[in-house]
Amino acid sequence: MGRLENKVAIVTGSTSGIGVGIARLFAKEGAKVVICGRREAKGQAVVDAIASEGGEASYHFMDITQIESVKALIDDTYEKYGRIDILVNNAANVGLKDGRVDEIELEMWDAIFASDIRGTFYATKCVIPYMEKNEAGGSIINIGSMASCGGDLGSTAYACAKAGVNTLTEYTALQYGKQGIRCNCIRPGLIVTPENEAKVPDALKNIFLSNIMVDRYGAPEDIGHMCVYFASDESSYVTGQIVNVDGGMNSHVPTVAQFKELNSKTW
Repeated sequence: MGRLENKVAIVTGSTSGIGVGIARLFAKEGAKVVICGRREAKGQAVVDAIASEGGEASYHFMDITQIESVKALIDDTYEKYGRIDILVNNAANVGLKDGRVDEIELEMWDAIFASDIRGTFYATKCVIPYMEKNEAGGSIINIGSMASCGGDLGSTAYACAKAGVNTLTEYTALQYGKQGIRCNCIRPGLIVTPENEAKVPDALKNIFLSNIMVDRYGAPEDIGHMCVYFASDESSYVTGQIVNVDGGMNSHVPTVAQFKELNSKTW
């Protein structure tokens, strides 16, 4: 405990899902956490839960697609706490049904890019001048997606936007590393949250589980633990990295699941 003592952290999209898991672990490690999103009641519930566990948090409204809202979040956080040490770019529009190339309307493409890469870029742009004021710099953590690991049958715009997050991570790390600002990216696998558990069909869960190398699905805390490491001084020599937290799903050849069903080690 105390790995993030005296640090100020912003976790975008932290009113539900993965963001909640990240925020609560940050608070347990001693960070002052800014919870943000569009749903005030849900955000305040997260703040209250953190307070009940002995942590410190506050809520700030933010719409990741509105640049004025993003800038206000960053500026107000600095004004309130006098520093920003950690930014987790978690807010995104999942867009799992955005379709194939020929199916996507330009308006949907633009909306997903506005949320999933434009918003991440702008939050990063806004926070860098404040992190440069810190003697120790800061840590920016982007939440990517395994959708960017390879081609798939749908979710084209979402995957392309998340591929942009991968590259933005590397460019940010390169351009600001000498100022002590690190930037890393986490690509989650299938993360089952209280919000999506009932919505994920068993057939889909089984497909994922047959390809996951461990014996369970992911939980928000799995992403949170990696975020704590990237946010802490323990990772001061780690930057520009894109790390899969997916139970090993993307670490094997594509045919492994089928050979396992045949109880065969080779063809």
